[in-house]
Amino acid sequence: MDKKLLNIGFGNTVLADRIVAIVSPASAPMKRLKEDAKQANKLIDATMGRRTRAIIITDSDHVILSGVQAETIAQRLTSDNSIKETNLIKREKTQ
Repeated sequence: MDKKLLNIGFGNTVLADRIVAIVSPASAPMKRLKEDAKQANKLIDATMGRRTRAIIITDSDHVILSGVQAETIAQRLTSDNSIKETNLIKREKTQ
């Protein structure tokens, strides 16, 4: 039961397993998604007062706003996975 936390900026973290998508907030559909989540009380603002640079959608239909670029968050997610996979490979070789 290994839960991996993903840093989404400014001391905020999200469970990586719960993330469905990381998108840019620039398009009109993403702005509507943000408004719909706000009305449904499923919007989490983790921007710490800064400009929204990424929208994270979870499997529980929560929408999380982040002040970090979507590409940066995606790189953090993939780099954490590659480190974890490398460690698993090393463990398998030693056993």
